[in-house]
Amino acid sequence: METPQKRLQLFVQFPDLNLPTRTITLTPSSSSSPSLTALHLLPLLNLPQTLTLENLYFTVNGKSLPLSSPVPSNGTLSLRLRLPGGGGDGGATGAESRDCYLNMYASKKPDKADPNEARISRWTTCALSAEPLSPPVVLDRLGNLFNKEPLVEALLHKRLPKQFCHIKGLKDMIPVHLDKLECPVTGLEFNGKYGFLAIRTCGHVVSAKALKEVKSDSCLVCHKGFEEGDKIVINGSEEEVAALRERMEEERGKARERKDKKKHAVCEEEKVVEENGGRKKRFKAVNVAPANATKAVYASIFTSSKKSDFKETYSCRSLPLGRN
Repeated sequence: METPQKRLQLFVQFPDLNLPTRTITLTPSSSSSPSLTALHLLPLLNLPQTLTLENLYFTVNGKSLPLSSPVPSNGTLSLRLRLPGGGGDGGATGAESRDCYLNMYASKKPDKADPNEARISRWTTCALSAEPLSPPVVLDRLGNLFNKEPLVEALLHKRLPKQFCHIKGLKDMIPVHLDKLECPVTGLEFNGKYGFLAIRTCGHVVSAKALKEVKSDSCLVCHKGFEEGDKIVINGSEEEVAALRERMEEERGKARERKDKKKHAVCEEEKVVEENGGRKKRFKAVNVAPANATKAVYASIFTSSKKSDFKETYSCRSLPLGRN
């Protein structure tokens, strides 16, 4: 007596096609046949004619099942769509062009500097060497801060940048007290958020807020008197720097006038002496000789009181020391 053949069922899911799950019933003879492959299942599914074999593939438990592979006797299969290769741009030539990638990555945009870091760096580092400010610190007449040592070296070796050409020597450097980067009166931080001024007569650095709130003609730290022109704005705006430059040129012009007047006064004094018939007396060392010293011995020490014994001969000419 033959036993009835038990039918086996396969479930096929369509996650990419939005179709309901379909059931395929197989007999034992057909399921055990090695000729029954996944390719043979496609006609049984009654799929739309728009779907071709090139766009479909089966998976079992998440693993791909080639169309030529035997169909499992039971279980669930999933019919998936193959995604087109490339970047999903439909084959646009512009996206595949090499120039497109070169233009995208070849020229990198420069990194933007943090404005806060640039501001803090300007107030806490030397304007010449970019090193952190450390005593002794000096200030020029335009409000720039420097470490004194690199500034003096640049002056000696004549390597000062053009923007600092107004610094001619030590007289253009104003020593300032900047041990702590804060206002000694209000405690405001020396970081560029608040205005600061330096007093030229004493070198103390205080905030503009302190000088505005306390009206005084003397320093709030050492109580030394100063004038309005002795205040120098540190790292000021373009307008403030222009005002400081104008004041610097004015002070230099007045200094040249005083020097010319002094030189002119000396010339006038010598001219008056000559017009009166007198002759300017030459300085001699014996005139200031010590009380107990012999004038002749004391005068022999100095060349201005020594008469030369050198004489010119037919063979050589000796230059007396008194001529030069």
